[in-house]
Amino acid sequence: MEIRNVAIIAHVDHGKTTLVDQLLKTAGTFRSNEDVQDRVMDSNDIERERGITILAKTTSIMYKDCKINIVDTPGHADFGGEVERIMNMVDGCLLLVDAFEGAMPQTRFVLKKALEAHIKPIVVVNKVDRKNINIDKTLDEVLALFIELGAPEEFLDFDVCYASALKGTSSLEADPDTQVEGMDCIFDTILKEIPAPKSDVNKPLQFQISLLDYNDFVGRVGIGTIKNGILHAGDLVTVSRLDGSTKQFKVMKLFGYQGLKKLEVESAQAGDIVAIAGLPDINVGETVCDNNHINPLPLLRIDEPTLQMTFGVNTSPFAGHDGKNLTARKIEERLFRELQKDVSLRVQRIPNTESWQVSGRGELHLSILIENMIREDYELQVSKPEVIIKVIDGVKCEPYEDLTIEVPNEFVGDIMTTLGTRAAQLTNMDANDYTTKLEYVIPSRGLLGFVSSYMTLTKGYGIISHTYKEYRPMDNTKIGERKIGVLVAVETGTATPYAMEHVEERGTMFITPGTEVYCGMIVGENRYDNDLAVNVVTKKNLTNVRSSTKDNTVVLKTPRKMTLEACLDYINSDELVEITPTTYRMRKKILDTATRKKYEAHQKALDNNED
Repeated sequence: MEIRNVAIIAHVDHGKTTLVDQLLKTAGTFRSNEDVQDRVMDSNDIERERGITILAKTTSIMYKDCKINIVDTPGHADFGGEVERIMNMVDGCLLLVDAFEGAMPQTRFVLKKALEAHIKPIVVVNKVDRKNINIDKTLDEVLALFIELGAPEEFLDFDVCYASALKGTSSLEADPDTQVEGMDCIFDTILKEIPAPKSDVNKPLQFQISLLDYNDFVGRVGIGTIKNGILHAGDLVTVSRLDGSTKQFKVMKLFGYQGLKKLEVESAQAGDIVAIAGLPDINVGETVCDNNHINPLPLLRIDEPTLQMTFGVNTSPFAGHDGKNLTARKIEERLFRELQKDVSLRVQRIPNTESWQVSGRGELHLSILIENMIREDYELQVSKPEVIIKVIDGVKCEPYEDLTIEVPNEFVGDIMTTLGTRAAQLTNMDANDYTTKLEYVIPSRGLLGFVSSYMTLTKGYGIISHTYKEYRPMDNTKIGERKIGVLVAVETGTATPYAMEHVEERGTMFITPGTEVYCGMIVGENRYDNDLAVNVVTKKNLTNVRSSTKDNTVVLKTPRKMTLEACLDYINSDELVEITPTTYRMRKKILDTATRKKYEAHQKALDNNED
């Protein structure tokens, strides 16, 4: 049986998962009367809610007597490490590009990974049903990207398919009127252009782990492509470790893919994408070999974390009100369980504390972990994210990122001024009658807290994306701290409309009447650059004198809603985010007002002495 292994790569929200839906339908994976939800590959609740792919998924399709294994990859840069490793599993890829947006930062990132692995791309121009598209401009941008990234000459004459994944139509012609139902032209192009796996069933076994999974029944699961030989469930095999050592183990379970299902199989041969269980500490990059022929494949590179934050046991006065998993032991077990399947994550216990330093690829990477813990009834508190500083050749270096933003012309001045204070360097500017596209190189520190203020500055009309670029010598500009002060509660109790009516004159509120607050909790944003202690629980004194006005006539402004990412962006280094299954609360590290004031005064005196 012929096999093709293909990855689908693209910028965020260019339609990868929706296209996989249509490929599955065209191949007859679903019954005609089966009710199929949209973005069927995004099985995780958070993926479906956010509309993004977080974890790579594998599916298998039969088309014209050929088995096509398709890997749906994440598009966000925080999960880009998976894209790089997936290139080791496939022999070709579909590069999806939005017909309206054209080539975007993550398009460049994923294409670079494909070209570095010498994986042949087929370009699929998606969303051809959108208005005001310019397909010629989009293809010119893609070709320029191929040339800029040093693609070999034979890749420059790439095949192009045109599709509307939303409508389930495709064509080999650029004219949207030539679109026909189904994805047959994409399948036919895959069969024609993507080579079969370069593997041999008669050679000794070689199977390299590219991805990890974990479940409570079989433990850690290694996923990859069998490069050579045949693998059976129950085989006694040898794994070649990352440090060069070897270990024998028995393949307890062998899983293959059929449609959307992962099924137990008895055997699999060279070219197949499979998952194995049996070795509790198997790692990405290790090679499973025949006992008598130990021949490891080249090691895979795993992207290092660039951002870290402190996770700790919840110490607020409201600890234990919402969650069930509160103790240090429970939190530590959960964090180390995450390490079983996320190779880009690092977790280290901070000595003599109930806190852990957790390092990841970016704010989204870490906030997804927090979100998963919330849904499992954990309570915890987390610090402001900080970039990881490295010493390279004796020089302190920090991570830099490529930043691309597209804004309505009226907001360009404000955005450029704001980025100027964050040590961003403008590299390109492209304007039309309505919008301006700005490209920057910026320290990762400069992006902390920027996304939420960016959406406010552009009134929600801006588009922003960024990808890790490289480590560079550290910029001495002081960036990353919030310049504006906050309103901090001085009493514990229930917020009242009467008290909030007087406090909201001082700034913007984050809470509504009826919210339970405690001393040291952040309840709003001050108008000025200093923190202000406020009382939001004061009740109106009751008298027996009738009043022409009543408490319920108080009209308050709508408070600012803060998401988890917004809270992480917002806090300063002397603040924490308390996270429970039902709410997020921002708070000061030192809750007591008098103690906090003394500490701040002491710190200010130390800073003045240093100057």
